[in-house]
Amino acid sequence: EWERARADTLDALGRADAAQAFRWSCFERSLDPAHLRAFLKRLPDFDDMEAEERAMAHALGFPAVHQALAFFLEWPAPDKAARLVTSRSIEIDGDHYEILTPAAEALEADHPVAATILLRAMIDFTLGRGRSSRYRHAARHLEACAMLAKRIEDTSAIGTHDVYVSGLRMAHGRKSGFWRRVS
Repeated sequence: EWERARADTLDALGRADAAQAFRWSCFERSLDPAHLRAFLKRLPDFDDMEAEERAMAHALGFPAVHQALAFFLEWPAPDKAARLVTSRSIEIDGDHYEILTPAAEALEADHPVAATILLRAMIDFTLGRGRSSRYRHAARHLEACAMLAKRIEDTSAIGTHDVYVSGLRMAHGRKSGFWRRVS
């Protein structure tokens, strides 16, 4: 709120360039969609498209991958979210289920590979850390991965579902609480 008030005050004082620079700076630092919308709204026609592309590129390279994913979901830019997930999959932390679950749901229709990456990250975290309270969710995620696998033609980036499940059985075969929940 303070940042928006400062930008509005700069506008009211006739310092539109300073207000825009401040809005952009706030967006770059936080990936707050409200700052970007306010920034774009004040640009001349056609300049806003170029600035939005610059913002998307900035978000794709943002150091905090989960924050960038949340931005793309809120914007909304599912194509960019999928690109972020597939290009930075190693950075995805499955403990961030509050972001990853809605992201996987948003991406499953048009981006099954990206959705699978997110679901597998949550499964791997749950089993790898022995979070038995999350086994029910992990089993549901594994079932979703099986459904998504039917729609994925090129598995080169993520491997087949069967190979993934075999790896889970080898690494976590003794976690009977999880395997009982898997249908």
